[in-house]
Amino acid sequence: MATVRAGARPSMADVGRAAGVSAQTVSRYFSGNGYVGEETRRRVADAVESLGYRQNRAAGSLRARHSGVIGVLTVGELVHGSAQILTGLSHAARDLDQMLMISQVDVGFEGDGWQREVARAVDHFLSAPVDGIIVSASIPGVDEALDAARRLVPVVNLSERPRQSTGTVSTHSFTAGLEGTRHLLGLGHRAVLHVAGPASRNEAAERERGYRAAMEEAGLPPVVLGEARDWSSIGGAAAAERVEPGTFTAVFASNDEIALGFLSVMERRGLVAPRDFSIVGVDDMPVAAFFSPPLTTMRLDFQGVGRTTLEMLHAMIRSGEEPARRIIEPELVVRESAAPRAQGG
Repeated sequence: MATVRAGARPSMADVGRAAGVSAQTVSRYFSGNGYVGEETRRRVADAVESLGYRQNRAAGSLRARHSGVIGVLTVGELVHGSAQILTGLSHAARDLDQMLMISQVDVGFEGDGWQREVARAVDHFLSAPVDGIIVSASIPGVDEALDAARRLVPVVNLSERPRQSTGTVSTHSFTAGLEGTRHLLGLGHRAVLHVAGPASRNEAAERERGYRAAMEEAGLPPVVLGEARDWSSIGGAAAAERVEPGTFTAVFASNDEIALGFLSVMERRGLVAPRDFSIVGVDDMPVAAFFSPPLTTMRLDFQGVGRTTLEMLHAMIRSGEEPARRIIEPELVVRESAAPRAQGG
């Protein structure tokens, strides 16, 4: 338990040190404005009683109820999805009169070495201070690293594989894999292979899981090509170099860029879609409509994810309650790259 100098009046910072929380959290405890967890509330109450603290209401009335600043932590490279999520967050922040403090921890696709940088970013957010934190990460383990911050401010996690069912938002990559593969099966294809994304990313694992589920329900063996080390076209190109023509009639690619790499190399090898094979991607990047041929894909509303996340956190800050998990479902966009299987194909 923290001590106070003899004859001195205990301060809010003294209460925070005694309770193991920030002075900002103690302020929220007294004002009732903002999120304070039940366990934290009990610790603050015990510290207040032990120290004999009395709130200086005159000083408190001079401070704003909220800072109006939201911390946004992204862990991983900036690709189409993460960039669009940031755009959605920015639009919602403007509408709700909030400011974003953004920190990006750029880690390799091996998914390691991020822990120290994440801790530094969170410490910076809390000292700023921010009213809450949004974390967008596609690698395992980041959710657990935010536990300490959750005791101080509301946190919303963007994750395909969340640890908890509240206070989280995500796209649904499993459904993207399932429905994208089902579309190809519905066109009569039976030899459908999957060009997977980087194994270290949650989204890639979920899309592969959806593909496998669709193949299993059709009674067909899955064939997965795991060449990709990142989300770029290089992985799709490497898979196309390795696959034998005639062993497949359709491809489900983990994202649009991987699909582009596969299409490009197969064309060089003399096979073009949809004459010789069909292909479906994921994301619906703006350029997907201008591929040759235009790409059938599972559209993911990343901007909608960003907007929903900011709105959820904004509500948490004001109510102190964690809402249920929100999932933004994908949508099939049909273009010319996928066609019915040719007779005898």
